[in-house]
Amino acid sequence: MTKSNILTDTFGRKHNYLRISLTERCNLRCTYCMPADGIQLSPKDHLMTYEEIYTIAKEFVSMGVTKIRLTGGEPLIRKDAALIMEKLSSLPVQLTLTTNGVIVDKFIDHFKKCGIKTLNVSLDSLDTKKNREITRRSYFEKVYQNIILLVKEGFQVKVNCVLMKDFNDDEVIDFINLSKNLPVHVRFIEFMPFDGNQWNMERLVSLQEILSKVHSNFKENEVIKLQDAPNDTTKSYQIKGYKGTFAIISSVTNPFCDGCNRIRLTANGQIKNCLFSSKESDLLTTLRAGESIIPIIQKAVQTKFKVRSGMDTLDKFKRIDGHNNRSMITIGG
Repeated sequence: MTKSNILTDTFGRKHNYLRISLTERCNLRCTYCMPADGIQLSPKDHLMTYEEIYTIAKEFVSMGVTKIRLTGGEPLIRKDAALIMEKLSSLPVQLTLTTNGVIVDKFIDHFKKCGIKTLNVSLDSLDTKKNREITRRSYFEKVYQNIILLVKEGFQVKVNCVLMKDFNDDEVIDFINLSKNLPVHVRFIEFMPFDGNQWNMERLVSLQEILSKVHSNFKENEVIKLQDAPNDTTKSYQIKGYKGTFAIISSVTNPFCDGCNRIRLTANGQIKNCLFSSKESDLLTTLRAGESIIPIIQKAVQTKFKVRSGMDTLDKFKRIDGHNNRSMITIGG
């Protein structure tokens, strides 16, 4: 197998998109991401240094990765986050990140310097009280104003909203209306199971339920289905006359595994070939031993299941045990 084919799995999917978690820490405590009792953090010497992040990323780029997303935890609270962005921006990739938006205002100039044009910002409610309940912190106004600031500064902003039944599912239309005068891309994400987040199907708001709310509030000719790009995780729409758009990420009820091109690197140097896989491959130990990480990457890609770590039916997915996987905060969104 040539180096250029290492990231192509047995189903012909080429993994050209690397998501790197910079930290397991966060300045929020979102209920669907972090267990109520917190998490056991990896010891500092088990985490990748900025040099190790760059070395691993460079190896992936040599194999065909063209896009890198920085995640966490909250990637921007890592002390050397600016340095990591600067190092990675020297590679021939599209560099972007997912953030909770609390401190993005401190990085505007640095984003521009590093060629970052698109950011995903997590915001799960437009109601101050609900936002405090889900994040266990009081930063709603700061995050909302930072979204406005990012738009004003010319960034493409994707607003990520995890929907949960009887909590924020009554805000679907409010979020869509956020895109009326703001050129933002609102993305509704189905609630997914991870360790400690008390997931069950009854709390999930499905693709069909979201669309039902949309069609109950807008006329048929007002809801425009947009063309989804190859490897998109979303089904995208726009309300006629609105500046922005909205989309649905239906990992549970309508998975998009056929077009998956993603591979994840955790903050402690483990490869996850699927968000729902409990199996990991240790790159960091091998790298620190001075050995090639290519065979490990190759095996991780070649052993990837066709659908959601082998859960190829909704019935199998319903029986998932979140404790077999990490908490979302330690995977990287």
